[in-house]
Amino acid sequence: MAEAQSNNDLQGALLHFAVQELVRHQREEFEPLWTRESWAKFLIWLALQCGAGVQQQELEAFAHALGPVLTGRLRRLFFERELGDLDLKVMADPAEAQVLVMPLGPARPLAEADVRAALEQVQLTELVLADPGNWQQLDVLVAIPWR
Repeated sequence: MAEAQSNNDLQGALLHFAVQELVRHQREEFEPLWTRESWAKFLIWLALQCGAGVQQQELEAFAHALGPVLTGRLRRLFFERELGDLDLKVMADPAEAQVLVMPLGPARPLAEADVRAALEQVQLTELVLADPGNWQQLDVLVAIPWR
C-alpha cells in the first residue's frame, strides 16, 4: 500500500510540475498580455490540445472538467511572473483591482526603482498607474492600481 501511495505522490508531483511548465512556456503567446482575453485564448488553446472540440458546449465541458481548484492554480500561474534577477514576484491578474509586487526571498521594503524595473520587464508599465503616488505599500508588497 505504501508503494502505491508513493507512486501516486510521484505521479501527482510530475503532473503538477508539467502543468506549471506548460503554463510558463505558453502564456506569453496569447496577446494582448495581462488581459482576460489572453486568459480565454490560453484556455481555448489548452482545451484544443487536450482534444476538446471548438463548440461552446465542448469548451464549457472542458472548463467544468478542470474544476475550480485547478483552474485557479492555472490562472494564478498564468498571471504571475518570478523575476529572479530582481528577486521580485509580480502578480497581475486583471480580475483583481491591483497589481502586486513582492520580494521572492526574505521580506524587505521594495525600492521604487526595483518596482519600476519589474513593471517594465513584464510589460506592465503602460497598463498600470505608473505614478508612485498611486501605489500602496502594504508590509512587504506594493499594490499598484490598473489604469
